[in-house]
Amino acid sequence: MTRKRKRLYVLLLCALGLGGATALTLTAFQDNLVFFRSPSDITREAPPPERAFRLGGLVEQGSLQRTSVEGRPLVRFTVTDGAAKVPVAFGGVLPDLFREGQGVVTLGKLGRDGVFQASEVLARHDETYMPPEVADALKRSGHWNPAQGPAPAAAEWNTLNPARPGSGG
Repeated sequence: MTRKRKRLYVLLLCALGLGGATALTLTAFQDNLVFFRSPSDITREAPPPERAFRLGGLVEQGSLQRTSVEGRPLVRFTVTDGAAKVPVAFGGVLPDLFREGQGVVTLGKLGRDGVFQASEVLARHDETYMPPEVADALKRSGHWNPAQGPAPAAAEWNTLNPARPGSGG
């Protein structure tokens, strides 16, 4: 075997090893990646039931129901982006800032029955904060154009109509 051929084999072996390590790393990360989706995204294309993701939007007015199952709190509410709604179930204690008409980001999985089973609920920080994912969802759905002014107040998200050119948001 020539010296050139030995170098080629070593180079191919290194490339194969690097490719294998990269594939294993990406496979491990794939299970831990969590994507953000709005209710409109879920209506268009529901993710697989075993896939964890973040659901964000506004807690719909009048949708909050608190119950108790075997001594543990169970909360049901609806998350909306103004165009679509997704029912959410959460077994646990909600953050202090959580309330109807406010922005929320939840982490969990979509059940086969269409109810989002949340394992974590994050409420917005203050009156002016809007999660970047929620702002992006409002822009995509046509409810907010940053060039035409500040984002709409969270309490108005349920009543928004998609912005038409020249409507001011």
